[in-house]
Amino acid sequence: MVQQYKSPVRVYKHPFALVMMAYERRFPTCPQIPVFVGCEIVSDEENNNGAIRITERRCKLNVDAPYILKKIIGVDFVYFIQKNVLNRENCILEIEAYNESFSSRVTVIEKCRYFVHPENQDWTCFEQTASLDIKNFFGFENSMEKLAMKQYAQNIAKGKEIIEYFINELKQEGIVYVAPWKKPSLCSQEEDGDNDAEKQSSHSGSDTYSYTENLQTRGMQLSSDYIERYLGKLDMIQESKLVQLSQSIKELRGSSVPGDATLLRFLRATEFSVDKAKDMLTQSLHWRKKHQIDKLLEEYEMPQVVKDYFPGGWHHFDKDGRPLYILRVGQMDVKGLLKSIGEDDLLLLALHVCEEGLLLMEEATNSSGHPISEWTLLLDLEGLNMRHLWRPGIKALLRIIEIVEINYPETMGRVLFMRAPRCFPILWTLISTFINENTRKKFIFYCGTNYQEEGPGSLTEYISSEIIPDFLGGSCEDNICEVYGMVPRRFYIFDATATDVYINEGGLVPKHLYKMDLENTTTEQEQSLYHSISLSRGQIHRIIIHSNDPGSVLTWDFDVMRHNVIFTVLYQASTDNKHAASSGSSEFLSNETAEVLETEEVTGHFVKVQPSIVCHDGESIQGSHIMQGTGIYVLQWYNQEELGEFLPSISGHKAQLMYFYETLPSAHYRGSMMSLQSAISGKSEASSALSR
Repeated sequence: MVQQYKSPVRVYKHPFALVMMAYERRFPTCPQIPVFVGCEIVSDEENNNGAIRITERRCKLNVDAPYILKKIIGVDFVYFIQKNVLNRENCILEIEAYNESFSSRVTVIEKCRYFVHPENQDWTCFEQTASLDIKNFFGFENSMEKLAMKQYAQNIAKGKEIIEYFINELKQEGIVYVAPWKKPSLCSQEEDGDNDAEKQSSHSGSDTYSYTENLQTRGMQLSSDYIERYLGKLDMIQESKLVQLSQSIKELRGSSVPGDATLLRFLRATEFSVDKAKDMLTQSLHWRKKHQIDKLLEEYEMPQVVKDYFPGGWHHFDKDGRPLYILRVGQMDVKGLLKSIGEDDLLLLALHVCEEGLLLMEEATNSSGHPISEWTLLLDLEGLNMRHLWRPGIKALLRIIEIVEINYPETMGRVLFMRAPRCFPILWTLISTFINENTRKKFIFYCGTNYQEEGPGSLTEYISSEIIPDFLGGSCEDNICEVYGMVPRRFYIFDATATDVYINEGGLVPKHLYKMDLENTTTEQEQSLYHSISLSRGQIHRIIIHSNDPGSVLTWDFDVMRHNVIFTVLYQASTDNKHAASSGSSEFLSNETAEVLETEEVTGHFVKVQPSIVCHDGESIQGSHIMQGTGIYVLQWYNQEELGEFLPSISGHKAQLMYFYETLPSAHYRGSMMSLQSAISGKSEASSALSR
C-alpha cells in the first residue's frame, strides 16, 4: 500500500538567494542530521546563461533501524539519489529524491520545493511531500513503514532549524545579503561564444546541448533512418540518453557494449535515467557473464522430462509482428517438474525462453522492416487449481519473475491471460507485487469464453484467427512443443505458415522420474566458472600459480562489483623458490594453484610482470601473460580503499569482485601470442605510486 506524506508549508523570513546559499551548506555532510553520512556529486550542469542549474547527488544514509533488523537486511547504509533543479531566474528550487538501495522492494520518492512567498518577495516558502510503497521487504513491511514514518517526521521537524542554523552561520561571517541573479546581457552572451539557438530555461534545453555535444565530439551520430528502422520513434532527448549510455558503458567495458536495442530497453525500464540504466545494465552484464548466459542458446540441453511434459512453446506471431509464446499453465505439473529437474533447471528453462525471445525479436526486426522489441505471452489458465499454489512452486515462480524482471526489462509487449478460473485471484495476489508496474499495465485478462466474442477487446484483436489454437476455440491444430529441438529452431520459427510444430498437452510427471527432495534444491547455479570474493579495507586476495611450462599462458577475466581494487601480476623465478620454501611458503610449490586471503606480503623476492592498475567499480577487466620463465606467478587484488574527505572510517567496508582465470599449456595452445596481449577497459590506469 502506498503511503503519502505531506508537511505544512514553512516560511523563512529571508530572501530566496540567501536561503539558497544556506541550503548549499548542508552538503556534503550535515551534522544536524546524524543519519546523513555524506554524498558525492554525480553531475552538475548549467545552461549557457546560468539561469538553470541541475545537480545530481548520490547520498549515503545510515540505517536508523534496530540492530536485529540491520543484521537481517545485511546493510548499515542505504543510498539515495537526489536531483536538484535550480531556476535562478524564477527563484524556484525543485528537489526530487528516490532510493537506490532496495529499489525493487521499496519505492521512496520525496519532492521538495523552495519558492518566493507570494505576498512578500523577501521571504521564502518551503513545501515537502513524500510517498512510500513497500512491495516486499523480507517480511518486515510493517516495521519498515513505521521506521519511515518516524524518520520523515524527524526530518520535517529538523528541516527549518537546519536552514536557520546555516543562515545564522552566514551572518556570523558577515554575509547578510546575497544579490538576486540577473540575466546576462546579450553582448556578454555573445562574448561567451553562445552559438546555440534560442535558449531554454528547462531541463530539456540542457539535454539538447548535451546531445549535440555527444554526436559531434564523440562521432557517434545516429541517423534518423537507422533509428526509425531499428529502434522506433525517439525524440531528441531520448536519442541523447541513448548516446550517453552507450558511451558510458563503453568506458567501463571497452568493446563489449550491447546493441542499441538492448540499451534502449534498459533506458525505457528506468524512464530514461542514464545513471539508473547504467547501474541496472552493468549488474545484468555481470550476471550474464557469471552464469554464461551468452552461451545458453548454443549449449542448453533440454531435459527429456521438459520435452515430454512442459506445455509451452513459440507459436507464430501476433498482429503486431511480435513473437508469440503460449504456455498452458493449467496443464503444467509444477510439483512434478520441480521434483524431476529442480528449481535451477526450471529457471534455466525460463532463461532459455527469454534468450530465444531476444533472438526472435532481432530476426523479426530484420524480416519485417520495422523494429520489434517485445514479444507476446499467452497464458492458458484452464485447469489451474489449488495444487498450483504449492509453496515451493510459488517460491520458484517468484524467483524466476525477479530474475527476468531485472535482466530482461521491457521485452514483454503483452500478456494475455485466458480462461482464468476462480482460484486465479489468489495466485495473482501472491505474485502481482513482484511484477513491475509497467509490465502489469500490459496484462489483459479473459474469464470464461468471453475472449471468443468478436469486436474490440477480443482475442482476435491481438492474434489472427487462423493461428488461434484449437484448444482456445480456434482453427489452428498446430501444437507447440517441437519448438524445443525435434525440429531445428531456425527452420520454423519465423515461418508464419509452418505446420510441423505442436503444443505438448502437459500432464502429470510420473513419480519414477523424480530425482530430488525439494528441501535440498539449490537456490544458485552451483556450476559457475566465476568465483566471487569480498575484500575488507587493506585485505589482499591472491591466486598462486606454480608454472614449470615455459611459454604457457596465464589468462584472467574479472568484474569489479563494488568499490575500487588494485590488480597486480607478480612473478618469482625458480631460483628464488628455496627462499620461499624456507619462509614457510613451500605449500605454494607442491600445488599447481592455491588461493590465500591475507594482509601480509607473499614471502620471497617477487617482481611485477604487469603494471599495477586501479580497477574501478563496474569495470570488466580481461588480460593475459605469457609465462616465459618457470616459477611462481601471483594474481593479486588489493582493497586499498582511500577514505573520502567527508566519510568516516567504516568497519567492514568491503570491495567485491568476481573472477575467472585459466592457464593454457604451451604444447596445446594454438593461437597467436600477439592476440593475448593484456587488455583492460578504458577507464583503468596504471598506478605508478603502488609499491605492492
